[in-house]
Amino acid sequence: MGTLLLTSLVDGSCKQAVAEPATSTESLISPPPATPSTTEARRGRAYLFRGALGPFFSRGIDRLGDRLDEAGITNHVYEFTICRLIAAQAIEDYREDPQPIILIGHSMGGLCAVTFAEVLEKEGIRANLVVAIDPAHATSDVPLNVDRFINIFLSKDVLGGGDVKPKAGFRGHYASFDLSQHGESHINIEKVDTIQQQLVTKILQIALARGAGDTLPIRYVVPPKEPIELWDSGTSVFARPGDSLQSIATAYHVPLWSVTQVNKGADRTPLVPGERVVVPRRLEPRIETPEPVPPNADRAPTGASRGVSAVRQERH
Repeated sequence: MGTLLLTSLVDGSCKQAVAEPATSTESLISPPPATPSTTEARRGRAYLFRGALGPFFSRGIDRLGDRLDEAGITNHVYEFTICRLIAAQAIEDYREDPQPIILIGHSMGGLCAVTFAEVLEKEGIRANLVVAIDPAHATSDVPLNVDRFINIFLSKDVLGGGDVKPKAGFRGHYASFDLSQHGESHINIEKVDTIQQQLVTKILQIALARGAGDTLPIRYVVPPKEPIELWDSGTSVFARPGDSLQSIATAYHVPLWSVTQVNKGADRTPLVPGERVVVPRRLEPRIETPEPVPPNADRAPTGASRGVSAVRQERH
């Protein structure tokens, strides 16, 4: 009942500030492509939202804002109850000076982040990165104007636990991380240091982030005691003769569990040559280093599954 009341506060404010929906996601407005000379100026604006009783239970959002301040990223922290009011102001700011838009929220603030993106969609504006941290169950599906969406949640939590999924037709990068087996709680999940560090990195590199190839959604239940790795999406690689999920995980520098969870039924050894395997990836650019020639390289297919492929050019 409390969640429904809080949700109504988000949905009921500033509705008149929203125009009719855009007719196509292809026409959504994005900032102009970045060049080296404009990267510093295009780090974007981050809008951060606390959950209910945020000054007491969502203080990690304030700490994230401090980290963004230290990194030189324009950001503000708000209560979720003024979500639509802030979205309306953000639209005006964007019209005057287009910058990448980053939306991050905890609990009801996570619901607000998705609602905010919906408001932008109706105005024909893209959201470059949206992150929901244990959002409320009532959170809507991810709208089509979002370039990158990350959900970090606790599936068994009654205060949060929002398993947010993309709407049909979603073409952006989508990643979902269920930490229900990992030891975090609803009131400390937004304070986890490694999560905050990775989010700051993503925001710092947002003007340079690239994602060649397909954008396959990934959903994980992070095993106990495993490091939390916030990948952005999945991409396809193709098995060579003798390949297994273990050899592919090793080749692409990702843990074996991350490959087995998204390739159910492919845990046999060896894989069928040419079989598609989904591998998680990050979009931030990586520094290229020479790689050793893999065994049986002369038998590798001519596709982009090894070496200097589009996939291996990304940092995992």
